[in-house]
Amino acid sequence: MNRSIVNDEEGFVFEQVVGTNRVAKVVKGGRHFSFNATVVIGDKKGTIGVGTGKANEVIPAINKAKEIAKKSTFKVPIRNGTIPHTITGKYCGSKVLLKPATPGTGVIAGGPVRVILKATGVENVLSKSLGSNTTNNLVKATIVALKSLRSHEEVAKLRNKSISELLS
Repeated sequence: MNRSIVNDEEGFVFEQVVGTNRVAKVVKGGRHFSFNATVVIGDKKGTIGVGTGKANEVIPAINKAKEIAKKSTFKVPIRNGTIPHTITGKYCGSKVLLKPATPGTGVIAGGPVRVILKATGVENVLSKSLGSNTTNNLVKATIVALKSLRSHEEVAKLRNKSISELLS
């Protein structure tokens, strides 16, 4: 896995290739191979982006995936180094369960889910992968879960309560 932690012009400090695949298309003259890559970028402060690119070689596929990831960034609510509430993300046959954890727990996650959570800046979280463990589907299920998280402020506003009333 390729990992770089350098600050680029957009402010992303975490960039990692989650997976690459060789795919084949059978044509009249034989097989035509191409590659796809999935890249995760983040600033470790709650902003994350994921992209998938496809090209005839690995490096151009990674570069395409990086550009797509930069265009698809979004914010994740983080409170005290963890997520605000338990959430399940589903995509195709994959399910990802994310639970907030107490300080000192660390990121208990495997494979692509760990990469995404580290890029986001979550320090303490528990996760469980349910169903299919295909890399691309796990990545997308984790993104679905993170996009559907709500901060305590949003929930308090929806319920017409103060944050202290909500948390007590």
